[in-house]
Amino acid sequence: MIRDKARLGLSPGSRSWVTRAKDDVSFTIMKTTARRLLLMLCLVLLLNSLAIAQDNTKPFAPVSGQAGKDVVWVPTPENTVEKMLDIAKITPQDFVMDLGSGDGRNVIGAAKRGARALGVEFEQPMVDLSRRRAAEAGVADTANFVQGDMYEADISKASVMLLFLLPNNMTMLLPKFLALKPGTRIVSNTFGFGDQGWEPDQTQAVENCQIWCTVLLWIVPANVSGSWQLPQGNLILTQKFQNVTGTLGNVAVEGKVRGDEITFTTGNTSYNGRVNANVIEGTATTGDSSQSWHAVRASRAPR
Repeated sequence: MIRDKARLGLSPGSRSWVTRAKDDVSFTIMKTTARRLLLMLCLVLLLNSLAIAQDNTKPFAPVSGQAGKDVVWVPTPENTVEKMLDIAKITPQDFVMDLGSGDGRNVIGAAKRGARALGVEFEQPMVDLSRRRAAEAGVADTANFVQGDMYEADISKASVMLLFLLPNNMTMLLPKFLALKPGTRIVSNTFGFGDQGWEPDQTQAVENCQIWCTVLLWIVPANVSGSWQLPQGNLILTQKFQNVTGTLGNVAVEGKVRGDEITFTTGNTSYNGRVNANVIEGTATTGDSSQSWHAVRASRAPR
């Protein structure tokens, strides 16, 4: 027995070899359990990594109400988009722009009607999404998107603006809109220019619509404010957006400007004309009698 204890590394007075054996077994079990726990932990970490990698490969999907640089993103209903395109009278000759273009639906809709269109969007994931949607719709050649600040965008070539912005955004952009070529159409979903006084030329409700159901249209007016020389006398016009007032000689004038077309009345005579920079030519009608009229701008005043 003593020899057996010596072989086990035990001396006569030490713990029994049974106890030592039990300790060895317990240690082995602990090591095995630790290895299993470590393997399980590694497996959990691996599965989590795979899940994260899978999530990162999912296409970006915007959420209505998500914050942006200047405005939250809320999608325009598709029937409202179609009504906006109808009121704008989009043609293949148009160059359409959308500022804060979101997922690109306005631009893509315009491209589907044959127009060239450009969306300016600050959030790059939205730009990427819009490009994918344009490709899926088969209009990637004519529906383009760029990342940029809408307040710094060059809109000078646009013949149509399709917008879904808040009144404060519209107001900040107002000077740029008024600088567009006369006749440019500005179409907005729901919101206008706040208290700035530029009333829409046309307002139309969208049928079968639950929210964001009003479409507004403005036609950029020519600047006719100032003094004009006519054979009939001096025409003085004061302009506030599309509305004009003034005098022709000593007679009061009241009228409107729609794009490059001007109409006004003075006394019992109605004047219709087309503005070409500093010249107006048209027809003056009194009763059943009509005659042509011609005016040359003598001086310009702020509108």
